[in-house]
Amino acid sequence: TMSGRSKKVKVWVRTRPTQNFAHDMIDMQTDKKAVNIHCPRDMRRGVVNNQVLDWSFKLDGILHNSSQEEVFSTVCAPVLTSSLQGYNSTIMCYGQTGAGKTFTMTGATEHYKNRGLIPRAIAQVFKEIDETPDQSITIRLSYLEIYNETMFDLLSTINPNGGKSNSALPGMTPMTVVEDENGCYIKGLSCHLAQNEEEALNLLFEGETNRAIASHTLNKMSSRSHCILTVYIESRSRVSSEAKYTMSKLNFVDLAGINDLSAVLLSEAWS
Repeated sequence: TMSGRSKKVKVWVRTRPTQNFAHDMIDMQTDKKAVNIHCPRDMRRGVVNNQVLDWSFKLDGILHNSSQEEVFSTVCAPVLTSSLQGYNSTIMCYGQTGAGKTFTMTGATEHYKNRGLIPRAIAQVFKEIDETPDQSITIRLSYLEIYNETMFDLLSTINPNGGKSNSALPGMTPMTVVEDENGCYIKGLSCHLAQNEEEALNLLFEGETNRAIASHTLNKMSSRSHCILTVYIESRSRVSSEAKYTMSKLNFVDLAGINDLSAVLLSEAWS
């Protein structure tokens, strides 16, 4: 069983590298796992006011000027191990527009070292499969986008037999949240088998090309939606005739930026 320490929700802060880091306002105490924020007093509000100037946040860790590999090994690798053991797990990115959420999740393709958590996790999953021949493990993927309170299947452009579908378009299949004795799931969301790392990465790249992306003052390629990529893991022992199937899910949630979320809410209010 998992220890009480590992069961709790863990919170990590990753800072985006910059030449002009606000050290006068942000004090990162890496050893104490805390971030202290100090804001200068706004003298326009008068000498005597109730303006809050200081905040302190306790965390599980701080990733400052960290590489993609360090972020994966620190944050994702333990969660991935739990998922392969049968535990449902989730990794979620939240923050300001342009802070690097999508870079952390999916990364960049220019250099191999810039791969994000999702492609690294996919590679690690199939590596674990190759190293455990006594287990029969099946991997499936789904990719969901939520935009303006509407759900879109980012993999609906792929037909069940593989390849592109001429008729299916993202969002054409109506989807609803359904709850049964096994929990909540998205009815109508397609789930695709991936037999190796290459097939899984092709599904990821297909979904990325279908995402709702627009220009933003803080980010030229801003993701205006919430996206959830789910890795479904189904395993069964090859050596035990009475072994039952163990099923688990690993969710990667890339939330819309704070500024993007405000823009979506405003557009709905005026529509």
